[in-house]
Amino acid sequence: MVHQGIVLGHIISKKGIEVDKAKVELIVKLPSPTTVKGVRQFLGHDRFYRRFIKYFSKLVRPLCELLVNDAKFVWDDRCQWSFKELKLFLTNAPIVRAPN
Repeated sequence: MVHQGIVLGHIISKKGIEVDKAKVELIVKLPSPTTVKGVRQFLGHDRFYRRFIKYFSKLVRPLCELLVNDAKFVWDDRCQWSFKELKLFLTNAPIVRAPN
């Protein structure tokens, strides 16, 4: 039998379910997006975890405003705060227990 395995970015072992440290390090080192394409890519990664983040839509709103047609790309303090908060939620592991 396998003693440890990776499923959907989580390490499953005898100890329980853990977050893969390599993925967390990538998110921590991620710089702020400088283009609309960069914002779309970041939000694409976040959408998988949206059901685990409370008030996700409120956190994402400043970043989504950059994606509106004919809107100028202006990275302000609201966008930076939103970006940092989302990174914080993605890098802090929730408490997950295996089913009994």
